[in-house]
Amino acid sequence: MYAKCFKRLIDFVLSFCAMIVLSPILLILTVTGAVAMGGNPFFTQQRPGKDEKIFRLIKFRTMNNKKDKDGNLLPDEKRLTGYGKWLRSTSLDELPELFNIVKGDMAIVGPRPLLVRDMVFMTPEQRRRHTVRQGLTGLAQANGRNGISWDKKLEYDQQYIEDISFINDIKIIVRTFINVLKKDGITEDGMATAADLGDYLLFSGAVTQEEYDNKHLEAKRILNGI
Repeated sequence: MYAKCFKRLIDFVLSFCAMIVLSPILLILTVTGAVAMGGNPFFTQQRPGKDEKIFRLIKFRTMNNKKDKDGNLLPDEKRLTGYGKWLRSTSLDELPELFNIVKGDMAIVGPRPLLVRDMVFMTPEQRRRHTVRQGLTGLAQANGRNGISWDKKLEYDQQYIEDISFINDIKIIVRTFINVLKKDGITEDGMATAADLGDYLLFSGAVTQEEYDNKHLEAKRILNGI
């Protein structure tokens, strides 16, 4: 009953109210980000949402667009700014996702919206995570965020969609808030950002280079087909 009838209404009301209450912070971060990043303070990216419908996720930018001499973007660790690290450590970069929640692309709690190039590497069972709206936070984030393995993250996603309840959502929100205060699991150990699922599977030997390349072509076809 909660998941089908009340969850979306609660998400809309709480997120809309949060946007109003937090509007001064959103404005300050927008202006500060524009100065710190030398332009557009927002980062948008296409992500698979409920029923694998592609939507445009919005966050505050944490990386610049510096490129090498050949015109290719530099590695993440070289583009992640000091301001961006601070945004990530406080999770303030996620605040613009309130707009996604109000619009209906996302929920407050649910599996985190991953990349299309992550989705194509999932098994059919793992892709069931997309039968619900993706969340600002989720069970995986409440249990370690990026500090846990991909296998565990996807396992938590399956666990969440099997038992969606108001009480469980409240527990996840509280545990996420504690993790944010403790700054736990922001990135993988020794990395500026978390590795993609495909990279993880390739490095672990779970897929071959040919399979890896074919899946990336599949992801491009999905995005180009929008």
